[in-house]
Amino acid sequence: MRSSKTSLELAVHQAEKHLELQLDLSLDLDLGLDPESASSALPSSASLALPSSPLTAFPPEPLLAPLDTGFGAWSYLAAAFFVEGIVWGYPMAYGTFLNAYLTDTQYVSQPHAASALPIVGPLSSGMIYCSGSVMNPLMARFPRFKRGFVWIGALLCFVSLFSASYTTNVVHLVVLQGFLYGIGGSLLYAPAISYLAEWFVRRRGMANGVIFAGTGIGGFLFPLILPSLLVKFGPSKCLRILSIALAAILLPFLPFVKGRLPVSRGGPEVPGQTRSELNNVSFWFILVANTVHGLGFFVPFIWLPTFANALGAGPTESSLSLALLNGSVAISGVCFGVLADKMNPWTLALCSATLATLATFLLWGVVSTTLGGMIAFGVVYGLFGGGWTSLWTSFIQPIAAEDPALANSLFGYLLLSRGLGNILSTPISTALFVGSASSSSVDHHVRTGFDVGGGQFEKVIIYTGACLAVGALVIGCGALVRRKAA
Repeated sequence: MRSSKTSLELAVHQAEKHLELQLDLSLDLDLGLDPESASSALPSSASLALPSSPLTAFPPEPLLAPLDTGFGAWSYLAAAFFVEGIVWGYPMAYGTFLNAYLTDTQYVSQPHAASALPIVGPLSSGMIYCSGSVMNPLMARFPRFKRGFVWIGALLCFVSLFSASYTTNVVHLVVLQGFLYGIGGSLLYAPAISYLAEWFVRRRGMANGVIFAGTGIGGFLFPLILPSLLVKFGPSKCLRILSIALAAILLPFLPFVKGRLPVSRGGPEVPGQTRSELNNVSFWFILVANTVHGLGFFVPFIWLPTFANALGAGPTESSLSLALLNGSVAISGVCFGVLADKMNPWTLALCSATLATLATFLLWGVVSTTLGGMIAFGVVYGLFGGGWTSLWTSFIQPIAAEDPALANSLFGYLLLSRGLGNILSTPISTALFVGSASSSSVDHHVRTGFDVGGGQFEKVIIYTGACLAVGALVIGCGALVRRKAA
């Protein structure tokens, strides 16, 4: 009896050792190491001969799901797409809510409503952007809790919108609909996007583009659905319906938001060498360009429905302009993501920022004297400017190689810089909008887009185009520095 027990213990010990060595080999192969040198770490089959036991009666199962393909990769991609669309779709479509708030006396009659209401949407999205610098170290320290963060974040997103539907106080809306939603979105989004580097390597640019396209799709659908709900039920009940619908859509996909690699081995993840990589000059060019670009890029998403109102458009037409802008962003995200797997991302970023700049000054500033001209601007702006974030992983990949922890850390810095631009752009553009014209100076003879609303949007348009132009200049300088250093 003692001999049999000892034999079984030996079998278990050797089996565990063999599985651990196989796992190390699989991870080495995923990281692109030489298969022969990696496999040399495995003992010969003779040394792993196990005593006859019930453990050897079962064939070994695959340890890791395949990269870039298979049910695990595609189900994760689909789930991450829906997370992206819901988490970001609402803030990107907040202009529809803002338009309803600013035309409802129970909101605009409150103190500081004109300056507080525009910041609700950008506050939530800006917090999600900025959360990367906090969430990534937290997830690296406690990797086992990443999936728990996903569920807690989804719950907070629902609670924030559902609670906000029971108040008309502007301050409460900023706290619930803006701040609390931003916390929930951060807990949900950061773990979801962190799994991308585990599932995709060769097709990472494509996968990144598909996920980021969720923002555009969500931003396209929300403005088409919300206006009729706002007219029929008002902002409060509409927000309540929205919170329940988003929870019902998101819930079935959350189980598929998971990683490919095991999280129980070796405790916390080893963080990448982020500090040393921040000395990389190319990354600093990317970071600065990303920040400046973000200071201008989000402005049309906030003000386009209000601009449409100034042209005499109704709520449906105003929301349509925002929907088409977001829809073109979705198309741009996928296209730029696919191109980034085949072309230089620096060239793509330069083209994106330059063409978005031209669209802002020419199509918005000059041509947008009618609803058709404004819609044309939104489509062109989204098609060329919307692919910017889809290039992030292609920028990061040469720096981080195949280190998922380092890639997530650098991604977090890009999110942070983008978030700062997103948050700051709203009060800046609001000040430019409110202070640019008085009601007594309104000129009803509109010659260019700069003249719409008595010139109220002129400084807003110039500010947006200038930020995008500086972003293009910085990324162009970075490309030249890289070329000289090569």
